Amino acid sequence: MYPGITISDIARHEDQEVTLAGWLYNMRSSKTLHFLQLRDGSGIIQCVVYKPEAAEEVWNLCSGLTQESAIRVTGKVRKEPRSSIGYEIAVSKVELVHQAVDYPITPKEHGVAFLMENRHLWLRSRRQHIILRVRAAIIKAIRDYFDNNGFTLVDCPILTPNACEGTTTLFETDYFGEPAYLSQSGQLYNEATAMAFGKTYCFGPTFRAEKSKTRRHLMEFWMVEPEVAWMDLDGDMDLAEDFLVYVVGRVLEKHEKELAELERDVSFLKNVKKPFPRISYTDAVKQLQSLGSDIQWGSDFGGDDETILTRQYDRPIMVHRYPAAVKAFYMKKDPSNPDLALCVDVLAPEGYGEIVGGGQREDNYGVLEASIQHHGLPLEAFKWFLDLRRYGSVPHAGFGLGVERTVAWICGLQHVRETIPFPRMLEKIWP
Repeated sequence: MYPGITISDIARHEDQEVTLAGWLYNMRSSKTLHFLQLRDGSGIIQCVVYKPEAAEEVWNLCSGLTQESAIRVTGKVRKEPRSSIGYEIAVSKVELVHQAVDYPITPKEHGVAFLMENRHLWLRSRRQHIILRVRAAIIKAIRDYFDNNGFTLVDCPILTPNACEGTTTLFETDYFGEPAYLSQSGQLYNEATAMAFGKTYCFGPTFRAEKSKTRRHLMEFWMVEPEVAWMDLDGDMDLAEDFLVYVVGRVLEKHEKELAELERDVSFLKNVKKPFPRISYTDAVKQLQSLGSDIQWGSDFGGDDETILTRQYDRPIMVHRYPAAVKAFYMKKDPSNPDLALCVDVLAPEGYGEIVGGGQREDNYGVLEASIQHHGLPLEAFKWFLDLRRYGSVPHAGFGLGVERTVAWICGLQHVRETIPFPRMLEKIWP
């Protein structure tokens, strides 16, 4: 039943008769012409029914077609320079597979709330196709980068007994009478795999129960997390920089034309080249204060601070050595100033905020144990994690990149809700 020809490879069939299966995306008609916009998931093509040449039953069937009805169209492939794909179909036959009735998302304008309620159908739109194809390209580039650079993919558990990024944003569930949590990050387990394989990465869904309705936050998002043994903070920054340059370059290579359809100004993306500016947290605070921010040393950056700061640069920036007090328990402190953590955030330009967060991990058993206790975390749950500092502990570092924020930045979106097929937001779990 599955058709052997799709719209994406229609150019190989010029002047041939083909059959395409898909859905009616849109249609316009005149007295003698029906222009059917057929989509099949791989693209959209115009199918032309000319009344003087069409069988009466074909013409009449097309006259009654409705948006998103499932159809098969047979006809000859011919060049059409005015088409976005350069071809159209001269229709000889149309078969109705299923008639859609009162499809809710019409070509008129709809509000975002309505579209989100119909997200399962909104995915069929051209805009959502572009965004999610860019997402797929980003994911492939991520995997290719690490796979081609000696990293081993190791999957980390989603159900965990311990917190990674703080206990206030955990989704808790019952695990046969014991509390368990949806993973905030695969990083802790990835530190174990790095001690086994040297260079590893994990890639999967992560969960944060943050009661936030900002345009940057989701309850469930995907994150890639490399971890490397024998790496320090400088090496970590080099890795993050090289990685981002590669990913953005790959997306531009494949999807620059589609990004233009989203009205994305790609000039900022073309500036994603080495080197990225590297700014200490302390210098960043001074710069922000000079630009009118009331931030004080010791505070973490808010979204407005990140926006103000990144607007001064034409590419991502790396802010390193934040106060240890605002960073996670596992961050190694700077030997030259214990008030600072050996960490880095990569901030995207144009106000998209943090897309990469990482740093060097604490590799000393006693220091890490004290940090776990200082943060009020249950020591028993981290016994295995401390073992990594008992048996062959070495300097190591890594980072996490959130896929959804990266998609929003590359596509120029104002909200992360369009960056994943079915977003999970505060008080929003349907469809």
